[in-house]
Amino acid sequence: MTKMNAVGWFDIYVDDLNRAVEFYEAVMGNKLEPMGDPTGETQMMSFPADMGVYGAAGALTKSPHARPGVGGTIVYFSVEDCAVQQARVATAGGVVIRPKFSIGEFGWVTLCQDTEGNMFGFNSLK
Repeated sequence: MTKMNAVGWFDIYVDDLNRAVEFYEAVMGNKLEPMGDPTGETQMMSFPADMGVYGAAGALTKSPHARPGVGGTIVYFSVEDCAVQQARVATAGGVVIRPKFSIGEFGWVTLCQDTEGNMFGFNSLK
């Protein structure tokens, strides 16, 4: 049996979907894509993804069943150099909580807070 990675998808819960989309598009430099919800309960905008490659895909999600906030799960976005995205965070309306720091053989991390109050990180090898 083939082993699977522990994470196959993520949702980042938001209060204001348009504001969150603007923030993540500005910081990540990518356009998010509308994503349908068969239940009609949530609004979703997905990050660009190819489900056939390594890593997890995910979306910004506005839902009556969950709220954004600090202290829960942290999503780390894989980037080439986290200093690049770190430099965009404040301009896009977020806060850099912990600037780029070394995590030894695993590279570098930056911890941030988005416009919705969610903590998230960037991880890079340089």
